Amino acid sequence: MSDRQAYLNGTWSPDTGLAIPVNDPGFALGVTITERLRTFNGKVWRQAEHVRRLRRSAEIVGINPTVADEIDAAITEYQRRHEPLRAEGDDWAIVAFATPGGDEPTRCVHGFPLPFRGWAAQFTAGVSVWLSDHRQTPENCWPAELKCRSRMHYYLADQQAQQHEPGSRALLLDQDGFVGEASTANVVIYNAREGIVSPRMEKVLPGVSVAALRELALQHGVPFSERDLTIDELRAAEEVWLASTSICLLPVVRCDGQPIGSGRPGPGYAQLLGAWNEAVGLDVAEQARRRAGLI
Repeated sequence: MSDRQAYLNGTWSPDTGLAIPVNDPGFALGVTITERLRTFNGKVWRQAEHVRRLRRSAEIVGINPTVADEIDAAITEYQRRHEPLRAEGDDWAIVAFATPGGDEPTRCVHGFPLPFRGWAAQFTAGVSVWLSDHRQTPENCWPAELKCRSRMHYYLADQQAQQHEPGSRALLLDQDGFVGEASTANVVIYNAREGIVSPRMEKVLPGVSVAALRELALQHGVPFSERDLTIDELRAAEEVWLASTSICLLPVVRCDGQPIGSGRPGPGYAQLLGAWNEAVGLDVAEQARRRAGLI
């Protein structure tokens, strides 16, 4: 039996009993704001940035933004309670969410050891993406800055990608036909002459990890800019990367079955992954491979 606990509406209890009512808007309508954090060497990474984004999501949805303060404290307490359970060399995911609930908002924090096996090999083998027929939700559905669980478009897009190539991920365009996001990850391109180029942040979810990538790039003299990107520009880029909290930074080596650049992780990726390792105090690729049993 798991010794893990979860925080739900002011109470800590075993996470095996974690549940919300079926008539909670978070379940019935998918009205759930969320953040997924991770630890490095047992320390929660960029907690303040995640909580700030959760607060903004609460404001957009109409949930009392003070839930962000409660969840912030619960994240800190979650890490304290579970640090004794963390295996040597391991790190954890911590998931926070809130819904409008009934008489008061539902507030929850839970977590688990990171499932490194899902991406450990991709630091060297790379990721394959396929352009999806499904597109990002337009601004008149909900703002791009809203981090929510309403992700049917990601699910359907990934199903389509899997039909092309098992293990691949979907690449979605925005409503104007420009590159948007990969499923659950920000996407950027890299060319030695121009540096890193991201889709415009007002049109995609402003990822905590892509913000960290921007900081690391500028610290190491690598230009970072934002503009509309066409799919042809992405296919012709020297390198393409995915950034999100759990995976940190992964190289895209194929798009629609055709190689990106050399078809292997490039020197720009190696430089920025090295900067990431230095910033968090461990080799994230080695950790993932070791925990996944590949070393």
